[in-house]
Amino acid sequence: MKRMMCWIVNSLLLAAIAIPAGAQQAEEVRHTQALQRYRNGQELLRAEQFDKAATEFSAAIELDSLLALAHYGLGQSYMALKRYASAIQAFNGCREAYRRLIDMREGNRMATDRRIDDEIRELQTGIAMLRGGQYKQYGNPETKITELEARIDELRRIQQEPITRFRPPAEVSLALGSAYFRSGNLQTAESEWKAAVDVNPKLGEAHNNLAVIYMETGRLKDAEQSIKNAEKAGFRVNPRLKQDLKERQRK
Repeated sequence: MKRMMCWIVNSLLLAAIAIPAGAQQAEEVRHTQALQRYRNGQELLRAEQFDKAATEFSAAIELDSLLALAHYGLGQSYMALKRYASAIQAFNGCREAYRRLIDMREGNRMATDRRIDDEIRELQTGIAMLRGGQYKQYGNPETKITELEARIDELRRIQQEPITRFRPPAEVSLALGSAYFRSGNLQTAESEWKAAVDVNPKLGEAHNNLAVIYMETGRLKDAEQSIKNAEKAGFRVNPRLKQDLKERQRK
């Protein structure tokens, strides 16, 4: 009887071990499927089929809510469709996915690193496609390449350094600021773009966008400095923006 009880206990322990392993395997399968739906969405985004792209990104999120790339792609699709409230929701979902990923790191470093490695590979693929001229929606691909490279650096920082304060990748804050700006919420747009340059002071597009906000709200010296910061970062500021600022400064 004692031996039988011991066998039952051991069997239960084996079952307890097997269930999490099976759950982990199922999670990895869903993650792989989500990556494929994300890639489908990217193909549709490049083809400017934004509704279909949004469907694929949404399916990827349904499979794996921690796939930050899919949230970001969904936000891009909604921006192209001028559905700015939906874009804000998607970009916030991206931010939350990063937050959850960092929280998960302490408990499961190996799984978190695998996810980050997957994201880095996808971003590197995006950079290669930009260099190959496969993203028609970006007039100056070098600007976007710089942003993606900075995002890769930030992901590697998350892997390698202890996180004392959550800071989402600058590109996410940049995108959120643009969505808020398009929806007419200038105050929150400014906050998001400031958050972007706080993480990455070399993000020229965010400095440029802040210059627009500052000029429109009468902070002309701040606008002038932001233009200088944008150009120092290698961003090509529209000559019309600089001319408009000069005209306002003369008044």
